[in-house]
Amino acid sequence: MNHYDLALIGFGGVNRALAEIIANRGDELAEDLGFSLRVVAITDLRLGSLMQADGINLPAVLAMREGTFADWDGGYASLHNDYVIRNTTADIVVEATFTNPVDGEPAISHVRAALESGKHVTTTNKGPVALAGAELQGIAAANGVRFEYEGAVMSGTPVLRLATQTMQGLRITAVQGILNGTSNFVLGRMEAGANLEDAISEAQALGYAEADPTADIEGWDVQLKVAILANEILGGDVTTADVERRGLSSVTPDDIRTALAKGEHWKLVGSASRDEAGHITASVAPVALHAEHPLASISGATNAIAFETDLVGTVTVSGPGAGRTETAYALLSDIIAIHATSRVAAGSEQ
Repeated sequence: MNHYDLALIGFGGVNRALAEIIANRGDELAEDLGFSLRVVAITDLRLGSLMQADGINLPAVLAMREGTFADWDGGYASLHNDYVIRNTTADIVVEATFTNPVDGEPAISHVRAALESGKHVTTTNKGPVALAGAELQGIAAANGVRFEYEGAVMSGTPVLRLATQTMQGLRITAVQGILNGTSNFVLGRMEAGANLEDAISEAQALGYAEADPTADIEGWDVQLKVAILANEILGGDVTTADVERRGLSSVTPDDIRTALAKGEHWKLVGSASRDEAGHITASVAPVALHAEHPLASISGATNAIAFETDLVGTVTVSGPGAGRTETAYALLSDIIAIHATSRVAAGSEQ
């Protein structure tokens, strides 16, 4: 049976959920998938860094409520991300640190270090994909490893591989999506009569919005995702600067009421389209959608994306765009893809 060792860079909700899946369902997954998983390195802002080539006791780590890795064999009280990434015995580096929409750091450096040292990478971090995707894919190819990021757009809902693999043979000319659950929840509460500030406060109380909700409410998060979609699905060379952005602060209660009276619903829509000449136009903006539009009925924190195709018309997929377990599944799906590619490569060498 194949076996993969993992290094978890960042041990917040997503990588912790992945560790829980491995600890609780590892044997079952190995039987189902044909390979086993073991965590050999963890880095975390609170816990510090830990490397154990024979495998880390995940239940013990998951049970930690205080202290650091300082007293563990191979442990440090502080972060040593670059050292761990370059020196771990892991086959796959799982990068799940925070997204920096400005320059993508430190995640871009994490991914680059892993690829340069001959390790596969899976990440849910939008920054490296949107801001340095082409460069990082080039490094991966040069080192014979994979850079996978299915969860960077819609968490556990597999839209990238759906479009690039399952929908092969179709010509996708445009994508439109509700790609941020926080903004969609806020607009729904505004339809129910809340003002923007109160709707944001409610989203924060429910854990949908961060203490600083700007990235969600003003479209920065969706801007990164649109750049990814434009490049991955439409074959573009789009930067975030090419994606026109307008957030929810431009939508007034009167706008909401007027739209409802006409049977329309406001949504923060990320879109990208390619014309016959190959030119790509991309934007993020609140749009009043008629009830018949495939995205108009998407409510709450749910995400959805509609693909415009030449042969089957509009294909719409909806599902969770956030959630620790859902996003952890996206990482697992990337590991499955890495395994499949490795098997093909091994077969071709025989």
